[in-house]
Amino acid sequence: MVHITLPDGSRKSFDHCPTGLAVAKSISDGLARESVAMEVDGRLTDLSAPIQKDATIRLITSNDPEALGIMRHSAAHVMAQAILTLYPDAKLTIGPVVEDGFYYDIDMPPLSEEAFPAIEAEMNRIIKAKIPIERREISKAEALSLYRNEPYKTEMIADLADGTISLYQQGGFFDLCRGPHVPHTGFVRAVKLMRVSGAYWRADQSKAQLQRIYGTAFFDKKALKAYLYVLEEAKKRNHRKIGAAMDLFSFHDEAPGMAFFHPRGMALWNALLEFWRDVHRAAGYVETQTPILLQRSLWEKSGHWENYRENMYTTQVDEDTYAIKPMNCPGGMLLYSTRPHSYRELPIRAAEIGLVHRHELSGVLNGLFRVRAFHQDDAHLFMMPEQIQSEILNLLRLEETVYSKFGLDFHLELSTRPEKSIGSDAQWEIATNGLRSALDAYGKDYRINEGDGAFYGPKIDLHIKDALGRTWQCGTIQLDMSLPERFDLTYVGKDNEKHRPIMLHRTVFGSIERFLGILIEHFEGKFPLWLAPVQAAILPINDDLIPFAQSLGDTLQNAGLRIEVDIRTESLNRKVREAQLAKIPLILTCGTKEQEAGTISVRTLDGTVRYGIPLDRFVDRVSAHVENRRLEPIIFEE
Repeated sequence: MVHITLPDGSRKSFDHCPTGLAVAKSISDGLARESVAMEVDGRLTDLSAPIQKDATIRLITSNDPEALGIMRHSAAHVMAQAILTLYPDAKLTIGPVVEDGFYYDIDMPPLSEEAFPAIEAEMNRIIKAKIPIERREISKAEALSLYRNEPYKTEMIADLADGTISLYQQGGFFDLCRGPHVPHTGFVRAVKLMRVSGAYWRADQSKAQLQRIYGTAFFDKKALKAYLYVLEEAKKRNHRKIGAAMDLFSFHDEAPGMAFFHPRGMALWNALLEFWRDVHRAAGYVETQTPILLQRSLWEKSGHWENYRENMYTTQVDEDTYAIKPMNCPGGMLLYSTRPHSYRELPIRAAEIGLVHRHELSGVLNGLFRVRAFHQDDAHLFMMPEQIQSEILNLLRLEETVYSKFGLDFHLELSTRPEKSIGSDAQWEIATNGLRSALDAYGKDYRINEGDGAFYGPKIDLHIKDALGRTWQCGTIQLDMSLPERFDLTYVGKDNEKHRPIMLHRTVFGSIERFLGILIEHFEGKFPLWLAPVQAAILPINDDLIPFAQSLGDTLQNAGLRIEVDIRTESLNRKVREAQLAKIPLILTCGTKEQEAGTISVRTLDGTVRYGIPLDRFVDRVSAHVENRRLEPIIFEE
């Protein structure tokens, strides 16, 4: 007799070892049709697997978050089967699930997107056939024999430990895989191939170049259509195109992965950081700055040399090795250690806009989203153990305050200890429990992200959601008990004895460059008035009115607004059009009537034009809107 406990606490008994499908059918035929896989005592497995002993199980349906990844993994196998049908000489390597779909690296002649319709047609044939996907387990020797003509699979098998190896079969196709998979190919209901690129086997440029074919899949065509719509919208919002059109930034071959910010881009940058500084001053932070070039001995002491060396740029100065900092933490440790500290000072909240450099492969560089040089809005908080929860709660509220100013919602993830880490088990347990208790007190739902913490401590990641529903990991809160110990940081407690402080690392924007890229796409370049690089463009309708336009510009600039006076010898219509393309929120036209009456005419980005607005009323209204950093567009009543 096997006893099955379901998530609601109810129990079912079977006089044999039931499969997940049998359990689902015992509840309802509809549940059996919708079940994709199952979780047995916390472990995901195939629906067809027999349950050998008493267990707690959860049936995974298409509505559960795990289901999409399982189905997309099966879609990768469907794509591989279709490609082998059309290109029998192709050699498979790996086909993992990624954030928005899946890919497969395949050794085959170069492929173009023109081949996609034929591959998709073959995939849809396989899907309509509803071919059962079955798990097989064989020995390592059997696997090597089975794949004797497959060099990549043979290499992968050779790297595995001796023992049982699993593979999945659908019809005449089989592939090495840990699973789980959907019961049959018919669960892949909506699929589309997206793009193809080159990739080296095992990311080694000395090895064969493969064809990396990307695809995506959903449980219904409506979801696929919505996803493709978002992609099209994202193309329109591409921050590189908008950034060029608005003259914000550029990239140059002389400094790959390092952005050059133009005057308008710096105006945007400074407006963002002015807001950041205001928020941090109000929250009790001080601002610091540390050098970007530091000796190797410091990075060895911090643990970065051992754990992060491959991402660091180094150089020789005199006879010593130096590294350009990939993060600000070690410099922050040195700052804390410059003088003794008392418990009366704690918590110390020290923020830094630090320029860091990290070596990224050229193939992954992506506008402002993935760069080699960027500024982190870092902060290091030093505290006593009893202050951990209140400080993390304060951080979460600060981050919420900042993101809400841009209309950004967010979700939370708690990332736990990775395989490669420093510090003791006891330190990791205290740190992880400290973050978890603070999240529980904050009251917002959060996810557990096992094994994705920093090498020196667990972390809370904040993932913001933009106007298209895309998520971006920006803010992070990392509790670190290792670096204070490595740097022998102390404070004098109430007992007049030395104690070790607890430290939090945190960012809000993360990378300022990346956050700006996110904001450009989120707002489609139509920034709130307080953030706009140019808040108002002043356009005289003829050369005689240039002095009036410049005088008006002086008035608005003295009121603290960012303005440009366009005195080029272009037509007014062209100037208006170019100001609109540059996403300037307020376009002021100056004619004889406005000069005589002391008024202005204002065109906003929605195309609305208001005439005869008294200048003093305009300045008061705009100044208040900017000062309050209002999110919504400014409206001028009739």
